[in-house]
Amino acid sequence: NLTIEKVKIDFCVQRYDYDKTSYVDVSVFRLTDALILKYLIHLQPKMVDQCHRILVLFGGLLIGVGLYAFVDKWQATGSVRVENVYDVILNISLVMVIAGGVVFVVSFAGCVGALRENTCLLKFYSLCLLVFFLLEMGIAIVGFVFPHTLQSLLEESFTDKIIQTYREDPDLQNFIDFGQQKFRCCGLSQEGYLDWGKNEYFNCSSPSVERCGAPFSCCINATDISSGLVNIMCGYKVQMLPVSEAGKKVWTSGCIEIVRSWAERNLYTIAGIALGIALSQLFVIYLAKTLEGQIELQKSRWHS
Repeated sequence: NLTIEKVKIDFCVQRYDYDKTSYVDVSVFRLTDALILKYLIHLQPKMVDQCHRILVLFGGLLIGVGLYAFVDKWQATGSVRVENVYDVILNISLVMVIAGGVVFVVSFAGCVGALRENTCLLKFYSLCLLVFFLLEMGIAIVGFVFPHTLQSLLEESFTDKIIQTYREDPDLQNFIDFGQQKFRCCGLSQEGYLDWGKNEYFNCSSPSVERCGAPFSCCINATDISSGLVNIMCGYKVQMLPVSEAGKKVWTSGCIEIVRSWAERNLYTIAGIALGIALSQLFVIYLAKTLEGQIELQKSRWHS
């Protein structure tokens, strides 16, 4: 016992000489506990170190790519419309910049807060993770308990806006085409392929040759077998056909309903991933709050 206590005292003295700015009192814990507590959420363990670095770099990458896309779009069109929240949500470049900024700031605060033992940054870090956790839980509860309600809300909120701006934003257009081809759907709401009548190019009153049609991404067989090229006219006039006939040319179900059905089929996988993310967040919050408490405790001892 005397030997163990001597090792603890010697370790504390050496650590104080090495880093006089540190507030963590490692004598309160066993040596292994103190090291894990202090360094598990910042740079000492290789795994956590790499994780933080990757998150910071990922956030910076999102910001860079988003800004590049935004500037490129600005130069190509001469303007980028941002009049309401829908314009922000549906602008992929702005979403990337905002998401990247959040990831970068929160991850950087966690790294620096743990490294410099800054309680303000640690509080900010843990608070952000707690807010993210509560938002995720809220969305999960609504999605799993009230899936039809969430579907109706999304259809009412986004169908008209997304359909109407399909040709105005090339990034959004590519995203919609990818989604319709990936999930084999057409339109967003329960109206399915008829949603495209709300677009000025596909509306039956339009003078365009695309009137009463739907985008090529709605087509069951958009690629011509003989030439291997995409037939962009494969969805023309489908709005004039009944569902039974239109179903031979295009997918007739809306994408929100199809995605909901896909989520229900993969419920256990999605729930497992969500649970893993939630537990990881709670664990990191616990570590940050524990380190913060130890710093505050040692500060009070030094100032008393």
